[in-house]
Amino acid sequence: MAKRLIPTLNRVLVEKIRPPSKTVSGILLPEKSSQLNSGKVIAVGPGARDRAGNLIPVSVKEGDNVLLPDFGGTEVKLGEKEFLLYRDEDIMATLHD
Repeated sequence: MAKRLIPTLNRVLVEKIRPPSKTVSGILLPEKSSQLNSGKVIAVGPGARDRAGNLIPVSVKEGDNVLLPDFGGTEVKLGEKEFLLYRDEDIMATLHD
């Protein structure tokens, strides 16, 4: 469903990764546990243009796991799912296993 929304310029569509609220044994975890504020990149725009008109590509690609700032981004709701739209320079890092 999110594939219908294609970001423009250097924007990135991200689905936040929700940390589990309960452990395997059934213990409820606090809302603000030590989880990273991360998300999965769903779609990326083509990139921005510099003053000379050259295309500057986006630094992340679809499927990347990224570290997000605590605040910022534009909330987008498509159907029942919620996504966030960030500029490429607002994404703090990519996460690798």
